[in-house]
Amino acid sequence: MSLRSNPKVRQFSKLELLARQVVEGFITGLHKSPFHGFSVEFAEHKQYNKGESTRHIDWKLYGKTEKLFTKRYEEETNLRCQIVLDVSSSMMYPDKKDVDNKLQFSVKAAAALTHLLRTQRDAVGLSCFDESVHIHTPAKLSEQHLQYLYATLDHYLDVDENDKKTSAITALHEIAERIHKRSLVIIFSDMMENSDQEEALFEALQHLKYNKHEVVLFHVLDRETEERFEFKNQPYTFIDRETGEQVKLNPTSVKEAYQTLVQKKFNDFDIRCGQYGIDFLPVDIQEGFDKVLLRYLAKRQRVK
Repeated sequence: MSLRSNPKVRQFSKLELLARQVVEGFITGLHKSPFHGFSVEFAEHKQYNKGESTRHIDWKLYGKTEKLFTKRYEEETNLRCQIVLDVSSSMMYPDKKDVDNKLQFSVKAAAALTHLLRTQRDAVGLSCFDESVHIHTPAKLSEQHLQYLYATLDHYLDVDENDKKTSAITALHEIAERIHKRSLVIIFSDMMENSDQEEALFEALQHLKYNKHEVVLFHVLDRETEERFEFKNQPYTFIDRETGEQVKLNPTSVKEAYQTLVQKKFNDFDIRCGQYGIDFLPVDIQEGFDKVLLRYLAKRQRVK
């Protein structure tokens, strides 16, 4: 007997399989937690109501269940979600073997969100930026579109480049203009803009809100080193991956001042985002993806 490949059997990428595993584990934990009331829908059909057109009735399903259901189509999605991914060089920190950097964490979180959106019949699009927007695909729900998203995300798992600067201000303004229908916009970024451009950054975020989009900003960071500044008591050379600038110092000598400045920046961001109606959530790359998925579900409950 010879085995032949079936063209109808699709091969799943490692990233898509990981996304499925993450979501399945998350859903299992959700049902055992105080958050089990969240709606996580997996329906591909909706019940037929008397008076509706019979054109889209799934007769095969009727033969199995003796109940009338109609097939769902893309225009019937619950919401549209645009995932916005910062792919600048600062997102490629930390540079450690066998540990995800900020970009890899964000890619995997985006893939898990994509799978969760798919199971809930929500359309999803993807935008990737550094100094400019490199990829922008509108939210869709087709299988071909989803495979394109996974392939694009998979590409960024292995990217490791210096000198790719960030311009979230320019990118967010452009993305705001290119999303034509009211959407949930989910941003993954370490927000490494120059401090003197902070006002312009909030104007770009406001642009998304002005265009009637709901916005969730996941501030991706390695909390151990980027917030708590936990390094050994010895000299280090710190290198800015976007500019190449180098600073030599002993972290212990500046740790307290650094922590004060960082905490102030986080607090200011939280307050300003709250004023503009933007969900701001720092996420530690060492803590897993549940916080990201839970915040998405919480937001979805409010905007459906």
